[in-house]
Amino acid sequence: MIFDFTLLKESLFTNKNMFLIAIAFIWMIVAVIQDFKHREVENWWSFSLIAVALAYRAFVSLENGNYMYFVWGLIGLAVGFILCTVFYYGRMFAGGDAKLLMALGVILPLSLNWQYNLVFILAFLILMMFTGAVYGFVYSLVLTFMNLKEFKHEFAKQFKKYKKIAIIVSVFGLILAAVFLFFKFYSIAIISCIFVIMPALLIYSKAVEEVNMKKLVEVKELTVGDWLAVPLKVRAKTIKPNWEGLSEKELEFIQKNCKKKVLVKYGIPFTPAFLFGFLSMLIFLYTGFIVF
Repeated sequence: MIFDFTLLKESLFTNKNMFLIAIAFIWMIVAVIQDFKHREVENWWSFSLIAVALAYRAFVSLENGNYMYFVWGLIGLAVGFILCTVFYYGRMFAGGDAKLLMALGVILPLSLNWQYNLVFILAFLILMMFTGAVYGFVYSLVLTFMNLKEFKHEFAKQFKKYKKIAIIVSVFGLILAAVFLFFKFYSIAIISCIFVIMPALLIYSKAVEEVNMKKLVEVKELTVGDWLAVPLKVRAKTIKPNWEGLSEKELEFIQKNCKKKVLVKYGIPFTPAFLFGFLSMLIFLYTGFIVF
């Protein structure tokens, strides 16, 4: 696809779009605060963004006599729903993150041109994933240095556990890279090096999880959606960990019948990746860094 970048930029930074961009930032900032404070984004907060954005699009459409601005909001909502379903059931996003993504779907179609809207959505998704990966790695490094002594012990423990398979995979990666270098396939040789560093990264992430992502909490502090780190036996019933976390029924049963602390697993708050991805998209498109 070939685009006139000037027209692409002009279709993004219009007066009518500035309100949508502004409320997107406000809602994401509050979502980040909620995520760090309560480890979840309230459903009503994401749904309120959908309501406000659609109401604004409807008002602009009525004022201009062109209903496509509102229709594109509905199309974005549908696309957001599909994406959030894929990411949620693909176990990439928790429920709160997925609903926030669906809400941002109403924001992202900022043009009446379907090709431009495709650029906005793809640019946001790619940059969200990239900035999310960088943010997640930096976040894990901070946690590691905060608990360096425990991390070293756990890393050694995990390395001992997975030592044989780690060596096999790394040696395989070195042999593969050497073969491709011999035949002068330099790009593929570089990609093959992933096999060399992958075991270390997996052991590192496992050690970070064991040291920093698991916590014993009082029963009264549990909330709906919390992830059990291990199966919890309460009386004659065993509640197993699952991706959706604790249900209201399970939480009520635990708080009523369990007196001991519960081992809960927490993930890295991912909402900052939405904020970084959205900001990066605007900066890159404004400066012309992204060119299709």
